[in-house]
Amino acid sequence: MAETKNEADTNPFCIIRIRGNPSMKRKIQYTLQLLNLHKANHCTIVPDNSSIRGMLQKAKDYIAFGKPSEEMIEKLLEKRARIRGNKPLTDSHIRYSTVYKSKSDLAKAIHAGKISLKEVKDLKPVFRLHPPKGGFPGSVKKAVGSKGVLGNIEERIDMFLHKMI
Repeated sequence: MAETKNEADTNPFCIIRIRGNPSMKRKIQYTLQLLNLHKANHCTIVPDNSSIRGMLQKAKDYIAFGKPSEEMIEKLLEKRARIRGNKPLTDSHIRYSTVYKSKSDLAKAIHAGKISLKEVKDLKPVFRLHPPKGGFPGSVKKAVGSKGVLGNIEERIDMFLHKMI
């Protein structure tokens, strides 16, 4: 019996790199490069599929990830999205390079899993964020279950993004 995907499964993952490079295994470093997370406080949005889930599992000791809300994706696009030449993403660029008319339409499509960041022409696939205001709410060296911030933080990803935008 084939399982059908529900709407929650199509929502993309938002991944934030928390920790840096020292003494990192090469396989994990390579995985983070494939996810376009080259530095700490970089963020990306990727589709939810089995290969991405495997990459998240491999790099879980260096990243925080979860499924963001549509409003938070829109805020990321508004404040932190950059196109070639390090220019901010504009509605006119979105109209020119996609079928969507504004950042809010694009955010709705990304949240629904209809389009990915790499499908928008000249859009950089990474958001450079500030360190969080007031610090992270836990240890950056421990997993979520041990009162840390690493791994699958689920709905708390919106709070992290809000502190870092």
